[in-house]
Amino acid sequence: MKQSRTHTCGELRLGDVGKTVTLAGWLENVRAVSASLAFVVIRDFYGTTQLVVESEEMMNTIRAINKESTISVTGTVRERASKNPKLPTGEIEVVPETIRVLGKCRYNELPFEINRSREADEAARLKYRFLDLRNPAVKKNIILRCQVVAEIRRLMTEHGFLEITTPILTASSPEGARDYLVPARKHPGKFYALPQAPQQFKQLLMASGVDR
Repeated sequence: MKQSRTHTCGELRLGDVGKTVTLAGWLENVRAVSASLAFVVIRDFYGTTQLVVESEEMMNTIRAINKESTISVTGTVRERASKNPKLPTGEIEVVPETIRVLGKCRYNELPFEINRSREADEAARLKYRFLDLRNPAVKKNIILRCQVVAEIRRLMTEHGFLEITTPILTASSPEGARDYLVPARKHPGKFYALPQAPQQFKQLLMASGVDR
C-alpha cells in the first residue's frame, strides 16, 4: 500500500484541507444516503478516513466494490460539517476524484465482522487469521507488546546485558538434523530431540566470560 499513497488513513488533519491526496486501504463500510450521496470509510494499519461520494458515477464505482477490498483513492481534503471528536481524522473528509481497485475481495460476506472478530468462534479466527489481525483492537495489542519488548531491551542494554541469538554459536547440518537429545524426566529412558538447547548455550556463554 505504501507505494500507492501520499498519506496514511490516520494522518490527515485540518491543516491538510485543500490538499489533493492519495490514500490506500481496505473498504470498511459504505453508508448510502441517496442515489448520488454516500459516506465511505477506508481503513489501513494506521487508522480510518471518511470519504464522501457526491456523484452517481462515483456511486456506481463504489457499489461494485465489496467490503475489505483494497482500494486506492485520490481526492481533495475538506473540513467536515459534522465532526467526529472520537476519531483522530474526525475533523476532515476526502472527496474522491478517482477510485481504483488494487485487490478485490471475492466474497460478499465475511466469516465475521472485522471490528468484532474477538467475539467470533476461535476456530474461525484462527482459520481467517489475516482478517482477525485487521481488527484495530487486535492490532493495538500487537503494537503494545512490541513497545513493551522494545522498552525491556532498552533497559536491559542500559544495565549491560547482551542480547545474543544463540543459534549463531553453532552450525546445523544442511539436512536439518537435530543438535541435542535432552532426557525426559517424566519418561525414563526417553529423550526430547531439540534443534537447540538454550541452557547449554547459556553455560557456553558464561564459561566464555560473558557476564550478562
